[in-house]
Amino acid sequence: MLPELLAQIPLDEPIESVCADGAYDTRGCLDAIAQRQATAVIPPRKNASHWKKSSPGSAQRNEAIRACKRLGLSIWKKWSGYHRRSLVETKMHCFKRLGERVTARTFERQVVELHARVALLNRFSQIGRPQTVPVAAVA
Repeated sequence: MLPELLAQIPLDEPIESVCADGAYDTRGCLDAIAQRQATAVIPPRKNASHWKKSSPGSAQRNEAIRACKRLGLSIWKKWSGYHRRSLVETKMHCFKRLGERVTARTFERQVVELHARVALLNRFSQIGRPQTVPVAAVA
């Protein structure tokens, strides 16, 4: 799915980095990221082995494997900026929670409850929010 999402972004639109979890540690994904001259911030799988230099994304992946072995996975995540991904996931979880069932019974209290949820979401936003830009629609 990632190569199709990247294909929706105009070629003249620069992409600095693509951050994803270990499920995207595949040749197709890493090659698509490398072809857009973006940095792949994807942790290698536990049993990852070096790829031959035959694909565009192999250099970045091999460097990530070396860095994870040298620094350890948790330090690599901080060093590479991978931890910012969890902030985005937390924000998306908050957005999804806003749409859940309202517990108040009267309309006036429901309005108050929704305002409280929005205020809480805004407070989460103040803690730390990566700058994200929507670039493609998921089908």
